[in-house]
Amino acid sequence: MKSVPVFIVAAKRTAIGRIGGLHRVRRVEDLAAPVIEAALKDAGVAPDEVDEFIVGNCTAGDNPARLIALASGLPVAAMATTVDQQCASGLEAILAAARRIAAGEASIVVAGGVESLSTAPWRIAKPRNLFQTPHFIRSDPFGAPPMAEHVPHTSCEALARRLSISREEQDAWALASHARAATARDARRFVGEIVPLKSTTEEARDQSAGAPDPDDLADLEPLCGDRGTLTTGNISALHDGAAFVVVISEAEWKKRGRPPALRPVLNAALGVEPGHEAEAPIAALHKLYGRMNGLDRSTITAFELSEASAVQAIALCRQLGLNDAAVNPDGGAVVRGHPLGASGAVLVARLFSRLVRHEEKRGARYGVAALGANGGLGLAALFERV
Repeated sequence: MKSVPVFIVAAKRTAIGRIGGLHRVRRVEDLAAPVIEAALKDAGVAPDEVDEFIVGNCTAGDNPARLIALASGLPVAAMATTVDQQCASGLEAILAAARRIAAGEASIVVAGGVESLSTAPWRIAKPRNLFQTPHFIRSDPFGAPPMAEHVPHTSCEALARRLSISREEQDAWALASHARAATARDARRFVGEIVPLKSTTEEARDQSAGAPDPDDLADLEPLCGDRGTLTTGNISALHDGAAFVVVISEAEWKKRGRPPALRPVLNAALGVEPGHEAEAPIAALHKLYGRMNGLDRSTITAFELSEASAVQAIALCRQLGLNDAAVNPDGGAVVRGHPLGASGAVLVARLFSRLVRHEEKRGARYGVAALGANGGLGLAALFERV
């Protein structure tokens, strides 16, 4: 991927909605198709030019990529692949698209992620015998609580203890994140990024972004006992949403007049020990830094983290020596929620807005997308504005 340039020339997403909320009756193809169509239009790419489609998804089953590709008007002959790397699925799908093109296997690939937890099929455990009653099972095989994204509460609590991160600090981060999101919305930084699925105000803004009251946050009960620091106000909750990008080869990029784009530079992935799941994206970033081959870390000025909780975001800033203002300056997953397989693709859409759509004239050049996945896996990717 370093030797053969690959370019992301368009990035779009839906507003992120609560389970049973904004997208409550929309299936994955209903969420994905309008976003794909908008991204292709932005890129100036006709649907019949697309060679392949790769989507991250954790809950729909039966290779939803093929269904979504056909619903989006992509060619019948285009290969359609579903990636399930849990919360890292959307980012991995985009990196897989870049690898396909870098290897010369395709010239134009649409990639990203979609999750409709509101309409996802239920899972039922198979009884051991005919006389046992079937029971519902949750989709997370690693036992993460329903409100968390990909990291058990106990791991986040352990990280808070190790780094002495207080409940007050976490609540302050959550409040600041909501304020940042409100400022970004007022400054119209999400315009061009979010594809409203209907012509209403609600469809153009993330549903959970609001203005929580500090006293209300302080009154929330801890999730892990009386001495716990995590609450429903300072973690990211599961949501519905979709995000997609258009990835093209260098030849296609030149043919189309070298439009402003993001170039995937390098990425790093690894797993961490059980009990340390909250540190997975931090560990992945450390590994990424170790592979930069002389590139100055100070040139990376944009960080998008799909944080499981405020603890994780605060810890990342502390352990990597980052300025808080550089990480999720328009609000993160604590504000907008966590749409599982789409979360990593949302990060890339956010970076595209920060580095290409809105900040090109400000000189920002490099940005990182990072997140953890179920089971203690971390994934981080470095992108360059060109």
